[in-house]
Amino acid sequence: MITLYQALAELEQQNRAGALCTVVRSQGSTPRHTNSKMLVYPDGHILGTIGGGELERRVIEEAKQAIEDGYPRFLSYNMVDPQRGDPGVCGGQVEVYVEPINPKPMIIVLGAGHVGKAVAALAHWLGFRVAIWDDRADLCNPQNIPDADHYLVCPIQELPDRLEITNQSYIVLTTRGTDLDIAGLPVLIEKPAAYIGVIGSRRRWATTRKNLLEKGVRKELLERVISPIGLELNAETPEEIAVSILAEIIMLRNGGHGGRMLWSESQKNKSLE
Repeated sequence: MITLYQALAELEQQNRAGALCTVVRSQGSTPRHTNSKMLVYPDGHILGTIGGGELERRVIEEAKQAIEDGYPRFLSYNMVDPQRGDPGVCGGQVEVYVEPINPKPMIIVLGAGHVGKAVAALAHWLGFRVAIWDDRADLCNPQNIPDADHYLVCPIQELPDRLEITNQSYIVLTTRGTDLDIAGLPVLIEKPAAYIGVIGSRRRWATTRKNLLEKGVRKELLERVISPIGLELNAETPEEIAVSILAEIIMLRNGGHGGRMLWSESQKNKSLE
């Protein structure tokens, strides 16, 4: 059986998610004492223990939520009276820190043309993992796009079967036409991606959306799609468009607003009042 630290190393090597739960404070009689650790996987199975029973069940549920939303938790429990909602009767107090271990975010680029190639290069430089898809093998390869971690050449509908799409996935459709968008989006928008963006004009998206609605795709799912993609930079070249797209993804990922940080003189003066 592997140790907890070996399991943590495996998570990093395989770019998988988990949550490390550590007893950071134990006072009085508790199931386990300070520095006891448990690794929780997304499906709820565990390695190690912080004491079992109702306490452990509650921490596992919190850990699964931490994996989902990416935020750590500091949990505090009394172990006195289950009638009051306590998870035990040992008589002590225990505090547990839950640290989510999220996989490195991935940009999934659909379309290995000029813009897709530029998006892949910039995403790689920014530290994202990169997957590139195209149904043209002469474009979707390391010789044409050297900055990807995964190359997928298949019908677009099969992409979710070839690559795991998680809440750390950012899907960018830079395809060569609406036909591919219409073919791929019904399966992609069912996945828990953090971002699904489609390149093109408002008219192109309106045409795609109308077609998908007629095919029975639910309106609320289509609301997940961002199109046109990117921040308004008046971008023209593939590289400039890539900056616009990645800037929007970073903005949404970090909770920014996309406005200029330059203050006007009136704002500066008001801040000094």
